[in-house]
Amino acid sequence: MGNLKKFLIDVRSSLWFIPALLVAGSIALALGLIEADLRLDPALRDTYPRLFAAEAEGSRAMLSAVAGSMITVAGVVFSIVIVSLSLASTQYTSRVLRHFMRDRANQAVLGVFLGIFAYCIVVLRTFSAAGAGEEFVPSLAVVTGALLSLVGTGFLIFFIHHTAAAVQASEIIASITEETTAAVDKLFPEELTVEEESAGASAEDGPDGGMWRPVPSSETGYVQTVDIETLVSFASERGVVIRVERGVGEFAAEGKPIVSISQSKRIDAEDIKALNSAFAVGKYRTAQQDPAFGIRQLVDIALKALSPGINDTTTAVNCIDYLGVILSRLAPRRLDARAACGGGARVILKEVSFEKYVDEAFNQIRQNAEGNVSVLIRMLGAIGEVSTEVRDEGRRATLREHTGLILELARRSVPSGRDLDKVEEQAEAAMRALPTPEMEGSLA
Repeated sequence: MGNLKKFLIDVRSSLWFIPALLVAGSIALALGLIEADLRLDPALRDTYPRLFAAEAEGSRAMLSAVAGSMITVAGVVFSIVIVSLSLASTQYTSRVLRHFMRDRANQAVLGVFLGIFAYCIVVLRTFSAAGAGEEFVPSLAVVTGALLSLVGTGFLIFFIHHTAAAVQASEIIASITEETTAAVDKLFPEELTVEEESAGASAEDGPDGGMWRPVPSSETGYVQTVDIETLVSFASERGVVIRVERGVGEFAAEGKPIVSISQSKRIDAEDIKALNSAFAVGKYRTAQQDPAFGIRQLVDIALKALSPGINDTTTAVNCIDYLGVILSRLAPRRLDARAACGGGARVILKEVSFEKYVDEAFNQIRQNAEGNVSVLIRMLGAIGEVSTEVRDEGRRATLREHTGLILELARRSVPSGRDLDKVEEQAEAAMRALPTPEMEGSLA
């Protein structure tokens, strides 16, 4: 299962899969129309001579021109995609390259041009067949080829517009946020209950006195997805507790433990293979089950924008705005690591916490925003927005801590008293939205 998911992830971000499907479909279309031409009523050619009574020489010349144009434009499209990848890597971060490679529009445009080229080549091949002293002209296929050339022209115009929009920072940032919030909704669909908000939920450990047997990873790379159902099934069949040692987004080295199981007997090769099949391990992280990677991408874009060589405060502020959206989505959700199986069998997932996500979002940006009043104020504003979704005291304490760190940095690095007053006003507003239990009690 893990290898299948890894393959699907690779296919999703490849530049060849959709173009290959479109080329195959174009070839099938050409063969189908050629067969239809063989059965075309001759009277139809007499009725619509301008459509179906074209001469062989003219038809061949037109299809040759279309084929040559399409393969040339496909090369131009490929070049533009490569330039866009280079620009994105230089201007933003190399971690957004897979975002461009996964772009279905780029894949479809490239596939359309290659597909039309393949279509024309297949149709041209039939002109060499002659029967009863008269050369065969696939009239229906020729007309369709002319229409496809117009379709290709439309796709070229669309591609130019799409590329111009796709390389803009706001478009990239919004797309990453959309993918990340979708992952949050899928992974953490439940909100904290009243009891969990007051007490907190904790993952259970293995059985008292149980022996943990490490299961080594069979691959080296980043954990992209974990199939919980496979682990739960294994634990239920064996009546054991499985503890995940490498969660989604973490690095797993071949031969190092990826899970541990609570059983006294030795683990055989079949067990190792079965447990490793639940993990998709690849050379890079993905946001499919890893919201922290989406946050990481936005942080990297913000850090690149804050670098002295670029100094683009507006892009950094945009990243902070969208980071606030992601954290607001995470704030009310239950993030505890637990997967019960019943009958004493359990799967203990790698623990994730709201504090980890907040640290990932704000720490490095704050550390690189010394003296930047706009960024500091916007970070405090984002904390204020996230605080409206937080009811758990532990999560409030995390946000209060970051508010204090930002205020401390501002007092140390902002020389203007007027600018510092604005930062302090924003910090006070954030703190008012994050009351302590004592403050809530006094208000009550």
